Amino acid sequence: MRTQICIIGGGPSGLLLAKLLRNQGIDVRLLERKTRDYVLGRIRAGVLEVGFVELMRLAGVAERMDKEGFTHDGTSIALNNEVFHLDFVQHTGTPVVVYGQTELTRDLYDALEADGAPIDFEVDQVEIHDAKSDAPYVTFTDRDGVSQRIDCDYIAGCDGFHGVSRQAIPTSVRREYEKLYPFGWLGVLSETPPVHHELIYSGSDRGFALCSMRNANLSRYYIQCSLSDSPDDWSDEAFWQELKRRIPEQFADSIVTGPSIEKSIAPLRSFVCEPMQWGRLFLCGDAAHIVPPTGAKGLNTAASDIHYLYYALLQHYQDKDSAGLEAYSQKALARIWKAERFSWSTTMLLHRFPEMNEFDLKMQVADIHFLRDNEAAQKVFAQNYVGLPY
Repeated sequence: MRTQICIIGGGPSGLLLAKLLRNQGIDVRLLERKTRDYVLGRIRAGVLEVGFVELMRLAGVAERMDKEGFTHDGTSIALNNEVFHLDFVQHTGTPVVVYGQTELTRDLYDALEADGAPIDFEVDQVEIHDAKSDAPYVTFTDRDGVSQRIDCDYIAGCDGFHGVSRQAIPTSVRREYEKLYPFGWLGVLSETPPVHHELIYSGSDRGFALCSMRNANLSRYYIQCSLSDSPDDWSDEAFWQELKRRIPEQFADSIVTGPSIEKSIAPLRSFVCEPMQWGRLFLCGDAAHIVPPTGAKGLNTAASDIHYLYYALLQHYQDKDSAGLEAYSQKALARIWKAERFSWSTTMLLHRFPEMNEFDLKMQVADIHFLRDNEAAQKVFAQNYVGLPY
């Protein structure tokens, strides 16, 4: 079989790229190693930068997001019992939108299936061949165990950190940068109303906590925990008690608790692969970079990659100009490293690290108070949070 673009990975980035390209009459074929239901069962972030929101609208799949998503004009940042509000709209003129990644992914799947897009689920043994040539192709076995081959013009590797795409770039070419953090996030999803109408980022002497949401009756809460912890170590009661200890009393006193419907621990890392392209293979999203979730950048950095790759492919097919494709890695990485910096710095600002001494703790307090009291610092934070321009 043949297509113009073979997309490996059926998560949000691969789906968004597929829909954008199909809207322009560019042929795609999408490969996903799991089932549709498995992909939709992943619990992920839901804070969308303005750029992601506009890409969804451009793709024609924003109707439910615009109707059901929550617009957040700012966020609350706390240190122990002190809390201040940081106004995104005041400093940038732009809010963020909270809309669960599961719902966003469902919208993209529904739109592509209605559009008749070819999607192969439960594929195995995916291999990328001749990416450095003018005739790349991908082989795989389908859900029935039958060997298949897709010849294509270009390959978009949207298959995540553990996927095959990044590994297809030779180690002699590929350079990887990584920072592992000495803690994880224990996350709980509960069918309870959010404690606040906006997110609360809370640093405390006991560690970090985040109060987030998915909708008006679905809340997502996190606490910093040891990497040696297991979700089974934490009963619901123990989680709620610890969360209340880490957020300001005004929120702890009003929080509605309930049974967890999902509980998991995510390790934190910062990771970047350079380059993000090799021949006719282009990496997007988690295949090329990972950020700690503190800055709400994981899903949004994937969106910026899709922006650059989509317009580069459009320029190639419509204008016969490949300059955008040749510059893809350079453009994408320039923005990625800025998002990495923001996610890293926000993580450093609010978490307790095992090796911190008294001086480090004082510096952390000073950083938070500087952000609280300095309008220029707030503007910089807001610009990064709502999303740097593409």
